[in-house]
Amino acid sequence: MPPAALEGVSVFERGWLSSNNILLHGRGDGEPATLIDASHCLHGEQTVALVRHALRPGEALATVVNTHLHSDHCGGNAALQRAFGARVVIPPGEADAVARWDEDALPYRPTGQRMERFAHDALVRPGEALRVGARSWSALAAPGHDPHSLVLFDAHDGVLISADALWANGFGVVFPELDGEQAFDDVAAVLDLIERLAPRLVIPGHGAPFADVHEALAHARSRLAGFVAEPARHARHAAKVLLKYHLLEERQQPLPALRAWWSATPLAQRVWQRLGRPDGSVAAWGQRLVDELVASGALARQGELVLDA
Repeated sequence: MPPAALEGVSVFERGWLSSNNILLHGRGDGEPATLIDASHCLHGEQTVALVRHALRPGEALATVVNTHLHSDHCGGNAALQRAFGARVVIPPGEADAVARWDEDALPYRPTGQRMERFAHDALVRPGEALRVGARSWSALAAPGHDPHSLVLFDAHDGVLISADALWANGFGVVFPELDGEQAFDDVAAVLDLIERLAPRLVIPGHGAPFADVHEALAHARSRLAGFVAEPARHARHAAKVLLKYHLLEERQQPLPALRAWWSATPLAQRVWQRLGRPDGSVAAWGQRLVDELVASGALARQGELVLDA
């Protein structure tokens, strides 16, 4: 990777529940910094501490930009607003729902995930440029994982902030597919876009930055081909991700409470219906998924208590 690839950029590689954070520093003449993605609300104070530690002497955090509005990417917005008075900038697709704070239109109630309410101050649209310090980042539409998601590309240094469109080992769950929308083609188109951009370094939403973009794209395309050939496999994978994520939030939960949460979660209900209502009830199907996650080591059981592993 070129020595200058991350000049003026601090990357905080976070563990789940949170997305990575990317701090874009100002020029050093009083220009403030911008943070890309805010992580989960349960990690909000940790995000604030990481930013405080990374800011240069005399540097302020003025802006938080969200690549998309999933809870792991924007849950810390409110904490950052309180701590720094930062303005929040979001993609336009869900701006009206944020202004109304409609949790049914936003992803939080359908997925049964925690979220702290925030207000947005401005929009970043596809085709616009985000200029911070000596660098300019082009905002590019990246639908698939989320229909409103953006990626950010610095063409001069060949650095891509890919959010959940491309990881070293794949990409994020294709949520529109779970509602019956055709989105696998969007994933493929975004992978083609990334190949055309030919970045020299990718900073993903999860995991370490990586330079072997060719290998990552090949892995992502192979994974996508499997999902296209067998959409039910993607749906089952997504259901397990939803369960695992919930246990990451809760850390542990009695099995009856977990079954009740699963049965009441709209996205779980919809996926169960799309798969033909396996096991006779959404609760029984959830129980089978929990058993499979325990068998794989992703979760653990102590009697009736289910724990994140």
